[in-house]
Amino acid sequence: MVRFDGPLIKATFEDRPNRFLGAVRVDDRRVTCYIPNPGRMGELLIPGTEVYLSENTSVHRKTSYDLVLVKKGGTLVSIDSRIPNKFMAEFIEKGLILEFEGYGIGRQEYTFGESRLDFLLTRGAEKLFLEVKSCTLVVDGVALFPDAPTKRGSRHLRTLIDSLAQGRASVTFVILRDDASILRPNEATDPIFAETIREAEKKGVEVYAYSSNVTLEGITIRKRVQVNL
Repeated sequence: MVRFDGPLIKATFEDRPNRFLGAVRVDDRRVTCYIPNPGRMGELLIPGTEVYLSENTSVHRKTSYDLVLVKKGGTLVSIDSRIPNKFMAEFIEKGLILEFEGYGIGRQEYTFGESRLDFLLTRGAEKLFLEVKSCTLVVDGVALFPDAPTKRGSRHLRTLIDSLAQGRASVTFVILRDDASILRPNEATDPIFAETIREAEKKGVEVYAYSSNVTLEGITIRKRVQVNL
């Protein structure tokens, strides 16, 4: 499990002045918080929604809190886009991701071509180039990625296609909630990404998705879910 640093603080979301700054109410105080996710999340960050904060008292910070969880209906959703890499690193090293069993982490933030990929995995002389994407948007049990147009995401996929000349390549989606049974590209939001991921899969890039169990203590893997391109 990827655990939170200390107990979380319950709050009520009020508004989002910019992509990375939110305003919430804790008891009778209005406080600002860092939003560690540039996605739109319009279906989650609604005024009046129950959210949870992690306290961060670093002197280098402009705010003392990170907004890390949103309660959507009865479902806790992690919105921290830093979590998936921690999540995958821990579970790859423990051998809990069967698709990558036997591989270790050779390097993180690995530059290949025009992109910086999240992981280079190695098993002896074998290489596996891995890009991890976080997904928070779920509609009627279907996880949809992305929730906003992403040229960067399409560039990563083209880099993964190029990396096949040197080994395996994968884009793996971490759905940061437990209520998805399938993942699809969000074609209405980004048709270029949808087209590119289909091309990548046809050329040999492996596409996987995992849902998560999210609690107030931390996040762990739940199960692999079907990918429908």
